[in-house]
Amino acid sequence: MPAIDKPLAELLQYNGRNPRPADFDAYWAEALAELDVVDPAPELMPVAAVSTRAVECFDLWFTGVRGARIYAKYVRPRRDGRNPAVLQFHGYAGNSGEWIDKFGWAAEGFCVAALDCRGQGGRSEDNVPVRGTTLRGHIVRGLDDADPHRLGYRQIFLDTVQLARAVTQLPEVDAGHLGCMGGSQGGALALACAALEPRICRVAATHPFLCDYRRVWEMDLAKDAYDELRYFFRMFDPHHEREDEIFTKLGYIDCQHLAARIRAEVLMVTGLMDTVCPPSTQFAAYNKITAKKDLLIYPDYGHEYMPGAADRIFAFLAALRD
Repeated sequence: MPAIDKPLAELLQYNGRNPRPADFDAYWAEALAELDVVDPAPELMPVAAVSTRAVECFDLWFTGVRGARIYAKYVRPRRDGRNPAVLQFHGYAGNSGEWIDKFGWAAEGFCVAALDCRGQGGRSEDNVPVRGTTLRGHIVRGLDDADPHRLGYRQIFLDTVQLARAVTQLPEVDAGHLGCMGGSQGGALALACAALEPRICRVAATHPFLCDYRRVWEMDLAKDAYDELRYFFRMFDPHHEREDEIFTKLGYIDCQHLAARIRAEVLMVTGLMDTVCPPSTQFAAYNKITAKKDLLIYPDYGHEYMPGAADRIFAFLAALRD
């Protein structure tokens, strides 16, 4: 069969190229300690226009790291008792989507919270100043700042954790039955959330983004979702004198390095013809997961809709009801 990456046997053994910073564990311990002193202060505002006889809809606002007010759509079933919950994360530059696409989950007894990533296509506040460029995207936001704690994706990863904390404060949510899901950027955020929030029980990640940046670069696929890397080098390091420094700093926000922290059961969906998030970069994360895991492979598919995957993910996360 045609291939754009390594053969499958090699992908299953691949462990990534992007360097892991020496203080990676301390970096994320410090980040979580900063978040620990932030009260999410969740606020629910009813959205009566889209609520139904079976489902209630709310604008959910909570406080993220460094004081930003973060937005999510929140849908819950109209029934008594405590319910499992699913956190949803969207693709790059998108938003939390339509209300209606959460109703199927609520009809099955789930509470659903869908995050708007700060600084992207939704309503969340992006209030952390950075030195240097933010040219073309969020991967490079904070990359030229001396303080690696100002990396844009550091704040977004922490927002996924704070969303979990905000949702589990709600009386109708069973904090012991918590899952998360997403595709592309959303798949990366699902992995990051599960790595940083130990109460996540199940995580479904479809063709995750934000993995193994150096491998993307070496495959000459720093385009589409990763094109800001190409622009960054062309504009700010045209001789690649800082290449090692840049990729090492990106290692703080590389999901492959967070993957070993995951204790939740994982379902990953991957297309072997993906030229947006190359398969090897996804396998770099998958192969580091030591928790129970399964991989759904689509040999002929790229970064696109994959028939049957949504049904498989629903069945996987529906087990949270048990």
